Amino acid sequence: MTDSDDSGLSLPSVPSSGGRRIAPEGVYTAALIIIGNEILSGRTHDTNTPWIAERLTRHGILLQEVRVVPDVEPVIIRAVNEMRKTFDYVFTTGGIGPTHDDITAESIAKAFGVPVHQHEQAYKALNQHYGPKELTPSRLKMAMVPLGADLIPNPVSGAPGFIMENTYVMAGVPRIMQAMFDYILSILVAGKPILSHTITCDLAESVVADDLSTLQDRFPDVQIGSYPHYRGGVLGLSLVLRTTREDLLAETEDAVLSLLGRHGVEPRAISIKNDDI
Repeated sequence: MTDSDDSGLSLPSVPSSGGRRIAPEGVYTAALIIIGNEILSGRTHDTNTPWIAERLTRHGILLQEVRVVPDVEPVIIRAVNEMRKTFDYVFTTGGIGPTHDDITAESIAKAFGVPVHQHEQAYKALNQHYGPKELTPSRLKMAMVPLGADLIPNPVSGAPGFIMENTYVMAGVPRIMQAMFDYILSILVAGKPILSHTITCDLAESVVADDLSTLQDRFPDVQIGSYPHYRGGVLGLSLVLRTTREDLLAETEDAVLSLLGRHGVEPRAISIKNDDI
């Protein structure tokens, strides 16, 4: 079921959560599929992943998996079908341009068992952007989307992305992807805010590895991340605690501080971030 905005683009109904629970209650899960030989060859560096991950986290959506796949139809189909059945939201970047190796639309269509067709509103958007004389057959390819797809507006270059159920298909060019993603965030169902505390200390990770494992078992609804660093010739450690519950966050932090105290260590810093990484 769809509605329409003032531009005539279809607005999708937000899909119900179908993913298995691999995140705290009230937090939605997501996966990102990066499509493109240029990423795998090292020719193009991926800057989209951290940008997407940060914004999803602010909306109570945890990015749980990132997969980079080549411009190969069976590989794209397999990745989409695996992830859309596992996660609440799936996002893809790349492969929706005008060239011969842009095969994402056809691959997504086959993953959902539908044909591609020329979407009327996509055609109008391209015609408005390029003009009739410049709307070449190659550019018209960008109006082809899976049957039943809703469009994602593209205010930068005209060619829209699209949505199939819980799968959101975007361009790979960062500026265009970001414009599309801003629209997507406006229609996504957000999860509970994710609270985060970071405790930094001068201690080798190996000293507290076993203790941290015990703490994680004690607080299963809190993500306890351990990130070692080497600064100024000193081994150090940043412990990141993440959860949606303030009471659990405070209790876990007290337990971590007690643990450090038993090792004769005072934290150098405790930073607090909400709705962020």
